[in-house]
Amino acid sequence: MMKKLHTIASMTTLALLSSASLYAQSSKELPDTFLLPEKAVVISGDKTAGRPLVAILYDQSDLHYSDPRAPRFLFLDKKGKVALGIGGYVKGTLQYDMDGAIDNGASFSIYDIPVPLNPALRNQYYANANHSTIFLQLVGKSEKFGYYQAYIQTNFSGNGPDGYGLKLKQAYLSLGYVMAGLTRSTFVDGAAGTPTIDDQGPAGEMSATNIILQYKPQFNRNWSGAISVEMPEANYSTNADVESIKQRVPDIPVHVQYAWGNNSHVRVSALMRNLSYRNLLASENKFVFGWAAQLSGVVNFDRGLSLYYQGAYGKGYARYVNDLSDRGYDLIPCGTTGEMKAPEMMNFEVGLKKAFASNFFMAASYSQARVYGQQVLGGDAYRYGQYVSVSGFYDIVPDLRVGLEYLYGNRANLDGSHGHANRIEGLLQFSF
Repeated sequence: MMKKLHTIASMTTLALLSSASLYAQSSKELPDTFLLPEKAVVISGDKTAGRPLVAILYDQSDLHYSDPRAPRFLFLDKKGKVALGIGGYVKGTLQYDMDGAIDNGASFSIYDIPVPLNPALRNQYYANANHSTIFLQLVGKSEKFGYYQAYIQTNFSGNGPDGYGLKLKQAYLSLGYVMAGLTRSTFVDGAAGTPTIDDQGPAGEMSATNIILQYKPQFNRNWSGAISVEMPEANYSTNADVESIKQRVPDIPVHVQYAWGNNSHVRVSALMRNLSYRNLLASENKFVFGWAAQLSGVVNFDRGLSLYYQGAYGKGYARYVNDLSDRGYDLIPCGTTGEMKAPEMMNFEVGLKKAFASNFFMAASYSQARVYGQQVLGGDAYRYGQYVSVSGFYDIVPDLRVGLEYLYGNRANLDGSHGHANRIEGLLQFSF
């Protein structure tokens, strides 16, 4: 299986790089008659010349539901060649956990469900506003390289789930097809995530932010691809015979995507990792190959119905999965003394969204993350997590949104024991 994945990933990478001359002049199509949105406040500058830049600011094709949308305030230079957008949202949530609670702030993390049920944590009331966010986005165009961007986004979760401190979420630069900085991993398909009030999101959803250097060409109107080298982060379960060491090889994700219609797409992705550790008994540094393959996308049907899906399988890619990131499942000890292995795992998410009116929609999802071959960690080790969401969102006036959500989570351990939690959550959010 590893050899096959190596071959597929190598061929995909070679195709992306070797065909550069074919798509070097191609770029993502932007509306020719894009009008400045009514809600935008434009300060100075040539509005007519700046329309293509505003179209980029309002492009939502790669955004996750929780990402802030287009900015309210736009600054254009006198010639309309550079645009600066300032936006974000103020987000407050109220939640009540019953028949099982999760002690992790506003995040409904299935991994953190107590097993067995903790009698002291059966119910919980909590309110939070630290996922409010602010962003700046600058867009311009050069005659030689095409469009360029600078983007920075922060929220206020820097002091942990219960705290309020400034946190850098994204900070990147892009020029043409090349992007560098802190942003969502190339392996993560942000647009394939189901809308939820919960900022943690479904257990089996891909969610990872890395320092990356990405090449993302547009082959034609429908086909695109991406490949990147990314800062490797890994978290291991160790014992007295092994220890974690600094990673020496970047993670390498690659994807190919076909898009059509109104922001519908299907994407095939692959991930390669070289995970380093030290065998203390042999006094040697060793490496384990980690990999994953993923199918993801979104289909927007008629009458406001949308389907979201993503599913992956592989070894040692826990860093990229919502419920498994930083839980020690990238590498675990194996039966041989002083040796470690990348455990098999899988994750998936399926969701639906239905718009009943221009200012009202509902969404629902089911998701699961699962780990195999972790018997060495004991009976209380994580076996799988299940996540169910049902949500409704209503815009009282443009940009002022309220929402109500029910969440159910179930954690199963290796010994067959289970823990569960239920949450009712409310939302008040104003975007600007």
